[in-house]
Amino acid sequence: MDPKTVVAVIRGEEDLQRVVRAAAGVAGIDKGHVIGTHSEPSPAAYVPAIGMEGIPYDTGIAEANRKRMAELGESFEKACEGELVSGEWRGFESFSGDSAINAITSAFSADIVVAQQADPDHPESGEINLEALLFETGRPVLMIPYTWTPPLKMDRIIIAWNGKKEAARAVFDALPFLKKAKSVEILLIDPQENDEHSAAMAGADIAVSLERHGIKAEVVNQPSGGIPVGEAIENRISETGADMLVMGAYSRSRVSEMLFGGATRTMLSSMMVPVLMSR
Repeated sequence: MDPKTVVAVIRGEEDLQRVVRAAAGVAGIDKGHVIGTHSEPSPAAYVPAIGMEGIPYDTGIAEANRKRMAELGESFEKACEGELVSGEWRGFESFSGDSAINAITSAFSADIVVAQQADPDHPESGEINLEALLFETGRPVLMIPYTWTPPLKMDRIIIAWNGKKEAARAVFDALPFLKKAKSVEILLIDPQENDEHSAAMAGADIAVSLERHGIKAEVVNQPSGGIPVGEAIENRISETGADMLVMGAYSRSRVSEMLFGGATRTMLSSMMVPVLMSR
């Protein structure tokens, strides 16, 4: 099923054009609808201990935040018009001001979420909670590098496959893109033998399944050479000139805190191409 509803998470003017163009590239597959979400921090009154003077609610900051949010909304609507897609702006005020957190409810009713990797040159835009997007929405997330140049290309796609449920979810979430790609590669780094298949056949079942969808995919078993899996995947992207990576999003728990696994963390910090992740 082609994407019909795309949620675009907007940090600020710095990433708006890039995220909208990527979202329009996804929605444009079949005349979809783009929902832009953005959150501004809501200034709160400071309530001190008894006997101390409090700090009142700062209406000036609140007005400035709302003005910025309205201006972003206008820029979003113009960008959607320029991309010939229908757009809808949803601005929020919240204690955290995290645009990803406030996109969760919208994402529940969407086919896919689009967001940009953090840009170290624009720290004023703030971080967004990528864990929330990937682990709490139940939706695939297309992450765009902050260095990415439009348009969104899907000619050569690499699937990072390890036979786990997260990778399986990502592959089938990516079917609309895989069907339109000219080349699809199923990449396995250091595949392992188990009771069901040899290491050489670890990607055979998913390749056959994709073929039933009309997708001819090449299976590539690649040794890591002792480097981390994330780096091995990046090397393969460079070698092949791939336009997009499809992979599962993995986490490691530390007490009650969810942390990204190694390969996921590598992709999010140093991604070279758009990456579709699913949980």
